[in-house]
Amino acid sequence: MAIVVNLDVMLAKRKMSLTELSNSVGLTMANLSILKNGKAKAVRFSTLEAICKALDCQPGDILEYREEGP
Repeated sequence: MAIVVNLDVMLAKRKMSLTELSNSVGLTMANLSILKNGKAKAVRFSTLEAICKALDCQPGDILEYREEGP
């Protein structure tokens, strides 16, 4: 997929665990893991907003577009 989720990078930068983020944004660990591992097909703006608020970052810090190879 051309959209890469850098949630693990932001968690490391903020020294926050997935469990702490889960408790902070009100999402299950399973759903956050799906997002973190790039398996999610979509993300709600409200979810993205909650994650950005908890991690004090911008959406572009979490989501990145990369060209796919041939």
